[in-house]
Amino acid sequence: MRILHTSDWHLGRSFHREGMLTHQGAYVDHLLDVVDREQVDLVVIAGDIYDRALPQVDAVRLADEALARLAASRAQVVLTSGNHDSAQRLGFSSRLIDSAGVFIRTDATTVGTPVLLGDEHGDVAVYGLPYLDPDSVREPWGLPARSHEAALDEAMRRVRADLGRRRAGTRSVVLAHAFVAGAEPSESERDISVGGVSLVPTSTFTGVDYTALGHLHGRHTLTDAVRYSGSPLAYSFSEAAQLKGSWLVELGADGLSSAEFVEAPVPRPLARLRGTIDELLDDPRFDVHREAWVQATLTDDVRPVQAMERLRVRFPHTLVIGFEPVGGTSQAVPLANTTGRSDHAIALDFVADLRGAPASDDEAALLQAACDACCEDPEVDVLVSDAVTEGLW
Repeated sequence: MRILHTSDWHLGRSFHREGMLTHQGAYVDHLLDVVDREQVDLVVIAGDIYDRALPQVDAVRLADEALARLAASRAQVVLTSGNHDSAQRLGFSSRLIDSAGVFIRTDATTVGTPVLLGDEHGDVAVYGLPYLDPDSVREPWGLPARSHEAALDEAMRRVRADLGRRRAGTRSVVLAHAFVAGAEPSESERDISVGGVSLVPTSTFTGVDYTALGHLHGRHTLTDAVRYSGSPLAYSFSEAAQLKGSWLVELGADGLSSAEFVEAPVPRPLARLRGTIDELLDDPRFDVHREAWVQATLTDDVRPVQAMERLRVRFPHTLVIGFEPVGGTSQAVPLANTTGRSDHAIALDFVADLRGAPASDDEAALLQAACDACCEDPEVDVLVSDAVTEGLW
């Protein structure tokens, strides 16, 4: 049986306010191409289909299109809910949808009941473990502790009990959405720690032939049989160096026989650039990043004026700018006591502290107009300023 392992689609997510649906749709096209080209029998999607519990209409439309196309393909599908999904919404009508060969598993009470599929070597039991919130399952499952490890230990106990009691010799696959020890997180995952603890040991998943993990956005091989596929697209600049795609897994007669990573298309690369603004604008070595999404860290001694506008002339897709002057600090110096000082004077000091240089005459005039516009009596701020100057305040 040939299995394609993917996860963390996060349909509807944006990237620093840039819409991602077109790129996510291109990934679905790629996924269907892989299913056809590699003769995939089963696609497993290990949670976080959507980016939010109440997804936007366009995201639901894309998910519907993706599942309909998969149902019409040669592959069957098993998918589970992640911590970003609403289990109830994602699982709606799942019993009816089963008949189409798309098996949606979002109910914690069914973790020990597999989807039974088969090939020339016999049955394969596929157990879909949705994201298990320890607070939700602790009481009904009688867990000894409030932790992800306790919840997944109990879920896997039920999986192994089903295998041992009813399916001796059956090959098995588990889908789980969790933070498993040995993998590195990125900045784009939502924290799922409970009481400061979120890690689950790889030993939790012993006794099955392959564990398809979701939640972390980078691919990881924790053991030959326990892997993260990662997200199909980068969702933070911390993922700039990650290779995105899915695992193509082969189950032979005796279990796992191979796993090969299939790279996904990169619709727009990510670049993290660092230097003075003149270096970023003029250095030829940065030419390769003209069409990338750019995170720029400026190292100028004085914060450049209109830095974003200037950078976007060369890098139209600049999204984030940071300021870290060489040998200095990017944090603004705290302002002195503001008591008895005019709003205009405070604003001018703020600009000077933030930029490292005073406002120009034109900027000072603009700030004065802004302060006047925010004041019920524009003359009050001027009178306070005059009083401070003359030492009367």
